[in-house]
Amino acid sequence: MPKILLVDDSKTTRAIIAKALRAYDCEILEAPNGADALTLAAESLPDFILLDVTMPVMDGIETLRRLKATESAVKDIPVMMLTANSSPEEIALITELGARDYMTKAYKADTVVDRVKAILPLVQKS
Repeated sequence: MPKILLVDDSKTTRAIIAKALRAYDCEILEAPNGADALTLAAESLPDFILLDVTMPVMDGIETLRRLKATESAVKDIPVMMLTANSSPEEIALITELGARDYMTKAYKADTVVDRVKAILPLVQKS
């Protein structure tokens, strides 16, 4: 069963995406900031990480930088960034740092799930 780590400081955003993912056979882990996400990723080795850019404690850009700079298996976990800023500079940085995909906010949860499924095979619960 694949594990997906949702990282967003908005409890509401995490709940909406988690609810959409519950239709699939996967384990959902949650973290409210990048620092907690790094710890949880190292402990649980999720199969996929959905990572918000703008968060307190440690933002998503720094979290992505640290995930991809490690020498552990964590660096190979596919990451999709969720951002409110669609500036070409931020998108270029996200891509350069190793994110597999990104979505600008104002998305629907089903669209996020579709993008996750394009990278990580998910099986719908029967």
